[in-house]
Amino acid sequence: MTRKRRRAQIRRRIIGAGAAVLCVLGIGFGIRQLTGIGQSGPVDIQADTTSVQWEGAPPINVELLTPNEWSRPQIALEQIQGIVIHYTANPGSTAQQNHDYFEGLKDSQSTKASSHFIIGLDGEVIQCIPSSEWSYASNDRNSDTLSIECCHPDESGQFNEATYQSMVELTGWLCHRFGLSSEDVIRHYDVTGKDCPKYFVEHEDAWVQFRQDVQEYADSL
Repeated sequence: MTRKRRRAQIRRRIIGAGAAVLCVLGIGFGIRQLTGIGQSGPVDIQADTTSVQWEGAPPINVELLTPNEWSRPQIALEQIQGIVIHYTANPGSTAQQNHDYFEGLKDSQSTKASSHFIIGLDGEVIQCIPSSEWSYASNDRNSDTLSIECCHPDESGQFNEATYQSMVELTGWLCHRFGLSSEDVIRHYDVTGKDCPKYFVEHEDAWVQFRQDVQEYADSL
């Protein structure tokens, strides 16, 4: 092999090795972006795909609201100190319908409202707001909590089995992810005195059991 050919071969090897390093760095950066490794403070729980699955969480359909003043103001959520449970107060409505209502507020401008997550009647989960941003859900606790809006089949406000199971799994997983306990899981009622979530306000024993179920699930992760 001539000296000229050897030099060309060495150059190709160096270029190939450099490309491999860049590829690894790019993959590592992508992993950090998705999982929050190496970042401080709240990170985005979201992905570029429409459906994601993180270990321990129920499947999450990511349908982020269009940034707007009325339902997604993009105010930074600098710390997460709690999770607030809500009910829709709209019996029989689906997660998608509630998501679309929040999305439509940018046009109707009738009120300011949203939620980080919505859990539907079949246990489906839709994410509306990244976990690093405020939602308009919990009044003076918007600045340090994540919100979960939950669908219910009738006026009693009681959640069906599929919804309840996803509530436990999502809340427990969020507690595990952000270093919270079930003591940090509260009702909208605990913030404002509003009858929300209705069934958990009227049945304290069911609320106590829910928090126990959440803690057990978080501890299992």
